[in-house]
Parts: sequence; structure tokens; C-alpha cells
Amino acid sequence: MTREERIAALHAAAGQRILVLDGAMGTEVQSLNLDEAAYRGERFADHGHDLKGNHDILNLTAPEFIQEIHENYYKAGADIVASNTFNASSISQADYGAENYVYEINHTGARLARAAAEATMAAYPGRQCWVAGAIGPTNKTTSISPDVNDPGFRAISFDEIRKVYKDAVRGLVDGDADLLLIETIFDTLNAKACLFGIEELFEEIGYRIPVMISGTITDLSGRTLTGQTPEAFWHSVRHTKPFSVGLNCSMGAREMRTYIAEISQVADTLVCAYPNAGLPNEFGQYDEGPDSTADYLSEWAASGLVNIVGGCCGTTPDHIRAIKAKIDGMSPRSTPQVDVAMRLSGLEAFSVSP
Repeated sequence: MTREERIAALHAAAGQRILVLDGAMGTEVQSLNLDEAAYRGERFADHGHDLKGNHDILNLTAPEFIQEIHENYYKAGADIVASNTFNASSISQADYGAENYVYEINHTGARLARAAAEATMAAYPGRQCWVAGAIGPTNKTTSISPDVNDPGFRAISFDEIRKVYKDAVRGLVDGDADLLLIETIFDTLNAKACLFGIEELFEEIGYRIPVMISGTITDLSGRTLTGQTPEAFWHSVRHTKPFSVGLNCSMGAREMRTYIAEISQVADTLVCAYPNAGLPNEFGQYDEGPDSTADYLSEWAASGLVNIVGGCCGTTPDHIRAIKAKIDGMSPRSTPQVDVAMRLSGLEAFSVSP
């Protein structure tokens, strides 16, 4: 199938059932217990920086491991698998001296997920599998000063981060991703820069692919790190007409439900949610088992809150398998008809009604 045909099939499937996104890539990579030599491979044996912990570089040095992880998530029931490119931007890769490999990391990351999709569909005739190009938030913020003594200082400008995102996204699109997933958004201005860069790229290449937008709530205040409520966050990005909007990571499913319900009421597009496996324990591990996570998400599905579900930090193929089993046959959320109005956003949402 061509990408255009796959996207048409994706829209059709989303109208019929709740789609399942994959679980955590980092959790699976960490379980491999790879050492520095494994991260370097032959190609980066003489690289001048440590590479252990740079999961994205494994697209180039250990692609067989990454493709197998993708295949395991597809086999567990995921409809959409996200590429191993969460930190594949020049900002994040600069920490490892690998910023010159960003396009290749993204391109190869998308191709590995595509290969896993094709292998799964060949092994299970009738299955449909899609690839989302993952775009993480970077470790820079355009909204907050990193210097408490200089509130007006910014470590990066809007135009600089727009270009960083655009360069990364080009690799994902060229690598044949079916859609783009801007995830774990803690700074809406960063996300808007990413969306701006994506729109520029779409204009250059002459076609579009669907875009998923996923924010993260940082604490029980129910706001992003830069202070927005879920509804205000939606007002900030709704003009781009995304394929889906929602939340990931955050504090786990139990705490996330309130905020997903808020978005579900106001977003006239699909709603996607993929929480952590609960909160990390004192050792940084996640204790919430597959059945517990699946119970939370199936209740959301039964309540008509979601169109796409999956897992974030701490979730595994077993979590995705349990989620798939619980939500199988449930109807997707109906997209609400939202009246036309001026909808503004600061830290709070504001709508100007008649």
C-alpha cells in the first residue's frame, strides 16, 4: 500500500474502533542491559562522547533490537507504533556529540518501524499497522528562563527550535512514517514551533500527513509545566486541525482521567491517551501491572472519553496486550460538534460566546 492508502485506511479504522498505540520504548531498551560498547557498535567505536543511554542512536548501531521491540508491540495488539526517535533532535543529540546524525537517526527510525509493520502484516494477514514518527519535547523551553536571576532570558528562540524540529521531521517523513506524533509537550510554545516547522515542510513537499499532539500534565494542579490547563492547551493548537489531541506520561491513569475528560469535552477531533504505568517508586521503577492499567483505560473507553489508547513510561507489550483485550469491541468516542466562537488561551481557556 502507498502511504496515501495507509492514511485513508487509518481514518477509516479510527471511525470504527478504538485504536491502540504502543507502550514505552525506553522501558524495553533498558531491559536489554546494553553496555557502552553495544551503544557505540562498530560505527561509533571511536566516538568522542559516551553514548550509553542514547536510545535513539541504537537505530544506527543495533537496529535489530529496535525492530524487534516494534514487532513485539505490534504482536501484542498495537495498531500504531511510534518510532524510536523521541530524542532525535539536534538539541538532544548534542549531549552525545551526535547532532550531525539527526536526519539519519529519524529516517532509519521510521524505516525500522515500517519494516516491523510490514513483517507483522505479512505474518498476520488482515492486520493493519501504522507508523507514527515520534517527536519529543527536547530539553529546552521557549517559555521559561533557565536563569532565576534573569526571567527574560531564553536558552533558545522560537525560530531556532522551529528549524530543529523541521530538520528532525524531514527524516521521519522521508522514512515513510504514516503520521507524526508530537508528544510529552510541557511547553506549548515549543509545540507551536514544531507545528510551524511541520507546516513549512508540508508546503515544501506538497503533501500532508496526519499529526497527533500529546501534552503532559506535570502535577495535581492539572497544568502543563508552563502553566496551561488542558482546555487552554487545546485552544493553543486547535488551529492546526490535528488528527488527535490528548495527554501522555503525566502521573499515571488514575490521576490523568480528569484531564482527559476535560479535553474530551471540548476537542472536535480524536482524543488520544497513553499514561504511565502509575507513578514511579523510590527506585524509579513502575509497579502498576498490565491488568490495572487496562482496567483504567477500559473504563475511559466505556465512558466515551477516548479514540486512541496506549502506554507510556513503564508499560510493556504485556500492558498493550491487556489494554487491547479490554477495549476490544468497544465503540470509539464520538467527536462533539463544537459551536463556532472566538476561543483564546493564556494559562486559562477563554471563549467569547454570543
